[in-house]
Amino acid sequence: MISYQVLRCVCRFAITKPFFQGRVISVCGLKSSSVNHSDGQPDTGRAAASVVTHKQLKAMLANHSVQLFDVRNPDEFQAGQIPDSINIPLGQLEESLKLPQKQFELQFKVKAPLKEDDNIVFHCRSGKRSLSALEIAHKLGFMKARHYGGGYIDWEAQEKK
Repeated sequence: MISYQVLRCVCRFAITKPFFQGRVISVCGLKSSSVNHSDGQPDTGRAAASVVTHKQLKAMLANHSVQLFDVRNPDEFQAGQIPDSINIPLGQLEESLKLPQKQFELQFKVKAPLKEDDNIVFHCRSGKRSLSALEIAHKLGFMKARHYGGGYIDWEAQEKK
């Protein structure tokens, strides 16, 4: 039987944090998998819609219809990058996305992303940092932003085929 204190803690957390976005969470020592509490089903739709595949990214690059941001560290970026990507390290992403358009364009030499743009894609080495970047972007209102889940590792592997 669950103690009153544990139950109270879990209920308070569920009320204040209704969406867990694909994570295992721990509350008061209890672990739970990701569930969208509005319908009781796993929250896979939004996460899946936010992922860009290698094939999709190649097409976007070929059509020059992507704003591709590499959130790896500058030394990783210098060692190799996806063509046309702009390096904004994860630690600088939030402040960079908050910059006025003109200042962003002066600093990064590209068009500033707009909150309504549907061609913003983040990538990193393996997909972990780009997922964090996606969360930051969504929090700031860039709701149509996506990430290349395979990252630079997948890019290199696919390009060698």
